[in-house]
Amino acid sequence: MELAVLNTKGEKTGKSITLSDDVFGIDPNDHVIWLDVKRYRNAQRQGTHKAKERSDVKGSTRKIKRQKGTGTARAGDIKNPLFRGGGTIFGPRPRNYDIKVNKKTARLARRSALAYKASEKEILALDAMEMKSPKTQDYLQVMKNLKIDGTKTLLLVPEMNEAINLSARNLPKHKVQVANFVSTYDILDCDKLIFVGNAHEVLENILNK
Repeated sequence: MELAVLNTKGEKTGKSITLSDDVFGIDPNDHVIWLDVKRYRNAQRQGTHKAKERSDVKGSTRKIKRQKGTGTARAGDIKNPLFRGGGTIFGPRPRNYDIKVNKKTARLARRSALAYKASEKEILALDAMEMKSPKTQDYLQVMKNLKIDGTKTLLLVPEMNEAINLSARNLPKHKVQVANFVSTYDILDCDKLIFVGNAHEVLENILNK
């Protein structure tokens, strides 16, 4: 797949890049995408939820009334879950939500997500993006030049650039990521995927292993 390379002014440079068919031209596998996105989202959960059960509630363990002859239901201590202030029945407990996805499955999921982006023509290529100091307005101006300032974007760079990263950090619709760390979720969560320099080659080298 041939892709025209643009500069930061949104103009064609006359150059083009070739996206590998082994990564961007495959038949997407929806099931592995679902598995990898589920793994990613589960990893975001802290799992620290906890409700006080009967053994956690502070209170006396004395039996509050005799077993028989009261005309009411039997009752034990004041921490009974049926009483106000008592423990919670089957409440949430701390747990780990992580699930395991094989490396080959995770790579196939990313290739499938990229294939969807390629087929829907949601990929752009920039020859370079240089910022000497962090400035959000400069980053937004580049997005405006590309006519995608109002859409959700993911900028993939071959290596981390602190100035670019800090410039986009406060923009809710724009995200910067190093190509070799991008996840399936990140790819699917954007409307436009932008490769800077040889970021596509970095990603292809990882996904073709």
